[in-house]
Amino acid sequence: MTRDNRITRARKLYLGFAAGDRDVVEEILGEAFVFSSPVDVGLDRTGYFDRCWPGSGRGQRFDFVRLVEAGNEVIVTYEMTRHDGGRGRNTEILTFDGDQIIGAEVYFGWSL
Repeated sequence: MTRDNRITRARKLYLGFAAGDRDVVEEILGEAFVFSSPVDVGLDRTGYFDRCWPGSGRGQRFDFVRLVEAGNEVIVTYEMTRHDGGRGRNTEILTFDGDQIIGAEVYFGWSL
């Protein structure tokens, strides 16, 4: 997979989450997907949808600060604006297997 395709798919993941478009997100996440953040370590794909998906489609906006491909990973730093106007900044590392994302490591940033 080319660099542009991985970066495009990474963007599509966040935009699908913001839109609440589960079909798009399910197509991007591989069956072996594992999600980890400081509060949720090692969620499998089902756990991700159970725990994280209820927060999708709530009028969030993602502004991408950095999208960098490094090997089979894309490093994403974004500033998110919530529906209530609150803002925050995080960095995530997405691991790819072919054209599917099989891992997400979330590193919490700060409020803006």
